[in-house]
Amino acid sequence: VQLVESGGGLVQPGGSLRLSCAASGFTFSSSVMSWYRQAPGKERELVAVVTSAGGSTNFVDRFTISRDNFKNTVYLQMNSLNVEDTAVYFCSARWAFKRYWGQGTQVSVSS
Repeated sequence: VQLVESGGGLVQPGGSLRLSCAASGFTFSSSVMSWYRQAPGKERELVAVVTSAGGSTNFVDRFTISRDNFKNTVYLQMNSLNVEDTAVYFCSARWAFKRYWGQGTQVSVSS
């Protein structure tokens, strides 16, 4: 199983970013995919989740998770970013009763 995040970077407050997570090594269409984030000195927190059927829950109302089962990719669209959104963002897959993690991508929001 491999999860590779991309799309992170430095953005000004109020800006937008779209994160991508390319998945391989498992049946992506049968998985539940999630985005988590971890800010310095804080615990990892769930940001958004999308089921295999495409139903989604976004725990940050400025963020939207989506998936493309043809591309084996999950996305996180992040709008109106603020400094509190600065964190390492991780992609996670739950499949066959196991959870897998990507290496993370840094998102920094600063003027």
